[in-house]
Amino acid sequence: MMTRLKKGQLLLKLTFVLGSLWMFALLIHPKGSWDPTFTLRYSWLEYTDADGGPEKVCNCSAILQGDREAVEHAKLLTITKDFQKSVQIPDEYYIHATKDCRQFKLSRKYLTFPLSQEEEEFPLAYSMVVHHKVQNFERLLRAIYAPQNIYCVHIDNKTEASVFSAISAITSCFPNVFLVSQTVSVVYAAWTRVQADLNCMADLYNAKTKWKYFINLCGQDFPLKTNLEIVQALRSLRGANSLESEKLPAQKQWRVSNAYHIVDGQIKEAGKTKEPPPFNLPIMSGNAYIVVTRGYIRSVLEDNRIQTLMEWAKDTFSPDEFLWATIQRMPGVPGSTWPNAKFDMTDINAIARLVKWEGHEGPQGSLEAVYPECEGSHVRSICVYGAGDLQWMLNQHHLFANKFDADTDPIAIHCLERYLRQKALAELH
Repeated sequence: MMTRLKKGQLLLKLTFVLGSLWMFALLIHPKGSWDPTFTLRYSWLEYTDADGGPEKVCNCSAILQGDREAVEHAKLLTITKDFQKSVQIPDEYYIHATKDCRQFKLSRKYLTFPLSQEEEEFPLAYSMVVHHKVQNFERLLRAIYAPQNIYCVHIDNKTEASVFSAISAITSCFPNVFLVSQTVSVVYAAWTRVQADLNCMADLYNAKTKWKYFINLCGQDFPLKTNLEIVQALRSLRGANSLESEKLPAQKQWRVSNAYHIVDGQIKEAGKTKEPPPFNLPIMSGNAYIVVTRGYIRSVLEDNRIQTLMEWAKDTFSPDEFLWATIQRMPGVPGSTWPNAKFDMTDINAIARLVKWEGHEGPQGSLEAVYPECEGSHVRSICVYGAGDLQWMLNQHHLFANKFDADTDPIAIHCLERYLRQKALAELH
């Protein structure tokens, strides 16, 4: 009799505990989509020193706080040949590892469920244009991956076979990551750079996922915010776009006044002057990277005015650095602003991308400098970020930053990865 009573009380307590766990799960996933293995999976979603990797010898916490000793230690490591060799992951690793997709996602700690209802109800679309550095691409994808989002990957036609195979293998492991339906050979400063994004825009727009905002990336970008923070920043735009768009400087007028064409894989002057832009449109200055609404993308694909503008722009120099900025100021385009100069927006004020241009760097306190000096190296006058840039970067409002390179400073990526994952998981509590 007593045994039966105790068993009944134990069963009642167990039912209560399970019920409490279920209610807790509903609070995290209000739609009732709670995965019962969530509590087991949560603990190993954090990036820890136990994951291995030579970067673990660095003190990321000190680096993120700007500790000069920790930063200098990281700098010394990045120029050490043995360290550089030890951090490289060959393309063959990804080709082999992705033969078992479940184990690949498990070992690489991909987030396979939405971390909040707010994120689940606000899916994003990404275009990713890449041509080399598989390790950079995979770490970027892992940093921004969420199952409710959708990702289109454009691999340059000129890409080496091992790179193509590795990136293709990675994308095949995810139902919401796909290769673009039509690829091009991208030529620096030519129309093909725009075409690569256009092809992804079309595929993303026609996909079943009804995403809210479009963000385009290259392989050397990296997020500065968690997915939840990105969603909240985009919600706060209230249907507006955020991208650089300001008056075209006089010293850049030649880019749209003279015709260009591709010769032997390089852009060259065609030796003729272009007609003025259609509809007397003011050509604006901007950059290739944008944060825009679904409505903006619909206009790009369907608005006859924009189609005419794009035909005119196909033989200009670096059209990616004025096309999106010009469309942003066209009346009737969703999320656009007036062409009046009072609505001009610099790259510093837009949230799309944080880039340190060498000509705008300077010492702290300098009235002429836009930002502090680069702690890494420079490629084509752009800072390739070092670990010492992280403290400053994380205080900016931008969603992404460019450039990062695992070949030259993997510690910067490593510490940023860990910071973002810890923050994303902390947001669950």
